[in-house]
Amino acid sequence: MVVLEAMKMEQPLQAHKDGTVGSINATPGETVSSGHQLLVIS
Repeated sequence: MVVLEAMKMEQPLQAHKDGTVGSINATPGETVSSGHQLLVIS
């Protein structure tokens, strides 16, 4: 689904179930804070 980068390390995240991405609430390279909702999956 996404690859998060922190401290020059990449952390890939996968969805735990099938679904459709309804919206994306961040842009590539954007700095986000803890708790920021990145995706809406339905």
